[in-house]
Amino acid sequence: MSDTKKKITVEFILRRVGYGILILYAAILIFGKAIFKDTSDFYRSFNIFSGAGNPNTLIRTISYVVFVLGVSYLSRLLLKNSAKLLKKGRAMIDLLCSLIKYTAAIVLVFYVLKTLGVDTTALLAGVGILGLVVGLGAQPLIADIIAGLFIVFEKVFDVGDIVVVDGFRGTVKEIGVRTTQIMDAGGNVKIINNSDLRTVINMTEQLSLACCDLSIEYGESLERVEAILKDNLDSIRENIPDIKEGPFYKGVAELADSAVIIKFVAKCEEGAKYQVERDMNRQFKLLFDKYNINIPFPQIVLNKPAAFEDATAKQRRDAEKFVEEQKELGKKIPEAERNDL
Repeated sequence: MSDTKKKITVEFILRRVGYGILILYAAILIFGKAIFKDTSDFYRSFNIFSGAGNPNTLIRTISYVVFVLGVSYLSRLLLKNSAKLLKKGRAMIDLLCSLIKYTAAIVLVFYVLKTLGVDTTALLAGVGILGLVVGLGAQPLIADIIAGLFIVFEKVFDVGDIVVVDGFRGTVKEIGVRTTQIMDAGGNVKIINNSDLRTVINMTEQLSLACCDLSIEYGESLERVEAILKDNLDSIRENIPDIKEGPFYKGVAELADSAVIIKFVAKCEEGAKYQVERDMNRQFKLLFDKYNINIPFPQIVLNKPAAFEDATAKQRRDAEKFVEEQKELGKKIPEAERNDL
């Protein structure tokens, strides 16, 4: 059995044992009065809502631990399951889960100390003074917490969004009280303090541009190629379902040393951007092969160069009309994006 399967099995068993303990605890708490006698020291100690008698310290402590941790776990489980139904707002759920976890730990400590006979009222006053002193020396921690709250409430980004932080591109996996976790395409997780997230590019807010540059030989008739593209762009879009808008022919991008480079762009979700670019390369290569449009590559010609087909009069008219139509469609792209093309 692999280590991963062993880990899953152990987690499964522990989770089932935890559920069993919670069910047993709830049953004793609800039906214990009918099962045990009113004078039962065990039930008086077990029932944390009872103030009668002097409870057994060990039993009351265990009862507090199960109750507080159980309520914390079930609350976070309910929130996480509800988050699966949401496309946005998952960051708020993660933040609430973190707050519940830390609050439960603090409450549990005070309950246990109270059970042990410690004066928690005086302790709270002391904690307030101690918190002030510690707070002065824990300003980075406070800055992280406040920054995390602003990220969530101002909706800078959400869990599942693709962001770029200091050149690191990845998907937001978790927004915690102190840190944010971002995982790249290779599964590497970068953990960043919330206060250090000063420059963030959210790539998910708008559709992204997938670009495809193709080379054709100088001997090819550009107008013939454009006319063929005019008749086949719709079929290319049908073959690439991830494309939301386009593809659009943007014209001649460059007159390179040994090729005429033409550019295509399409709009898609950021998460599908690179796959769309690969799919576009494939579809255009198949299209060029079908219509004998040569893509140049380094070679030594030892024979007479092949004669290239010239465009017909209809193809020339179609090419002119097609280029003008594509220019008009390109105006729909925001100016800031057009400048980058």
